[in-house]
Amino acid sequence: MAKYSDPALRSKDLRPLLNLIPFLKSYTRQAIIALLALVVASVATLVVPVAVRQILDQGFTAANIDLINRYFLTMFGVVLALAIGSATRFYYVSWIGERVVADVRDALFAHLLTLTPQFYEQQKTGDVVSRLTADTTQIKSAFSSTASIALRNVVTLLGALGMMIYTSPYLSILAASAIPAVVLPLVFYGRKVRALSRKAQDALARSAAFAQERLVGLVAIQANTQERATEKAFETATTEAFLAAQQRAFARAILTFCVIGVGTGAIVALLWLGAHQVLAGHISGGTLGQFVLYAVFASSSLGQLSEVWGDLQSAAGAAERISELLAEKPAIASPAQPSVLDHPVRGEVAFEHVDFAYPARADALVLSDISFTAEPGEVVAIVGPSGAGKTTLYSLIQRFQEATHGQVKLDGVSIATLDLKALRQQIAAVPQDPTIFSGTIAENIRLGRPEATDQQVVAAAKAARVSEFAEKLPEKYQSILGERGITLSGGQRQRLAIARAILRDAPVLLLDEATSALDAESEALIQEALEGLTKGRTTLVIAHRLATVRNADRIIVLEDGKIVGQGTHAQLMKKSPLYAKLAKLQFSAPST
Repeated sequence: MAKYSDPALRSKDLRPLLNLIPFLKSYTRQAIIALLALVVASVATLVVPVAVRQILDQGFTAANIDLINRYFLTMFGVVLALAIGSATRFYYVSWIGERVVADVRDALFAHLLTLTPQFYEQQKTGDVVSRLTADTTQIKSAFSSTASIALRNVVTLLGALGMMIYTSPYLSILAASAIPAVVLPLVFYGRKVRALSRKAQDALARSAAFAQERLVGLVAIQANTQERATEKAFETATTEAFLAAQQRAFARAILTFCVIGVGTGAIVALLWLGAHQVLAGHISGGTLGQFVLYAVFASSSLGQLSEVWGDLQSAAGAAERISELLAEKPAIASPAQPSVLDHPVRGEVAFEHVDFAYPARADALVLSDISFTAEPGEVVAIVGPSGAGKTTLYSLIQRFQEATHGQVKLDGVSIATLDLKALRQQIAAVPQDPTIFSGTIAENIRLGRPEATDQQVVAAAKAARVSEFAEKLPEKYQSILGERGITLSGGQRQRLAIARAILRDAPVLLLDEATSALDAESEALIQEALEGLTKGRTTLVIAHRLATVRNADRIIVLEDGKIVGQGTHAQLMKKSPLYAKLAKLQFSAPST
């Protein structure tokens, strides 16, 4: 995680923007058109002073009326070329900016989907979302309007400098003496602007993360009457972001003052020196006018570059934050050459001497020497007190966690050698706290198998008893559930998760207290549905209520991360003191 947050790894220039070049390569044709249009517009701009010189040197007399008319007619053509070139350049540069940022967002989101849950346990989701939205918007601004302005002014500046040298080498040498006074503020304050831009973006991301976290937990805030305290904490976060932005704006203002002040002052000095050159007969008035116009172009271009330089610095900060995310590697990834399961998959799940400890606490084993095999079609229940390691077993089977020692196998093949998607396609899971998305009922069920037909979705809904509440709604299965399924009760959420598992129709089924949020009547209905669901597939059931697993083919008892008993309910009542104790606490009349 160091590269994601270590300030020492942050660069001090525009180099992070180079990371976006691969996204530009797909749009070479549009970039060439934009550059050609830029050249046309810049050449048209640079032609104007030449015409002004000719008119001034020829003089405004009746004898020169035809020449003047031709010059101004040519000027209209130049203006038309300038307008067409500028419009074309603006369109294509803006188009490229929008397209590149859309591609960056797509690539970043796709990459975020590959990162393991551990990453999101250590990073604030609000900060990640800020990088996906606010930072990419910052880049869009740079690639569209800012890039367009910068390119135009760079070409104009170079062209104006070249024409200044051609027009009057002497005055050009004098003008060159002012360049250090312009460049030094760009270098010094440019770096400062970039650092402050990064600081402002980080502060904004922190405030966004704070707001998201508190809004998700709004019920807890209101229940504990902490609205005012939360409001003040958010005000502190936004004030921090404002102060950072204020510092950035002040640095940019100083930068603009230095560049424009020095540039304009240099033009005035050149005009004064040039006037003496004209009086001495060394150059004509038209030549001085041409030179001054090119000097104005150069100064104006430098002034605008100083302004967009700050935007480019901000974009570089945003690109850096995005690059950090793109550089983040999944803690668990598919092997380069994955093994292939035989088809059809039988669903045999085996743990062979498995140990597990979290990387941050490598000396504290959560699971120790776990060995058992769930045969195809067998229902195996995992029971034990809280903290025994039951849910960790599920994480290992799905490879959301990696065994510290030993192997987990599916049909005799180590899951560490399988492609992650290929592995997880063989597993259907019903968690204790299922995730519900803000789409429709049908969309939430179809998460189990996106290609399923409407008829298959409805059949799964009926089997999981989702139909009992879905078909009473005005839009039925097209009813919107709201963010995180806020319109559903806990039991309805679990029934939706069970419907997903039914639709997925995988050979391995993981149930984590799948009926814990149901009332007695609903639980009886769901248990009936689950009995049909478990037939023909390997099922592992985490159970806190032993009544739900009394009929399991085998029950495994965990305590402190170790297996302390295996067998049927009747067998464990006789030979497992821990199981007997748990049963006594839960059953009004202990069975034997």
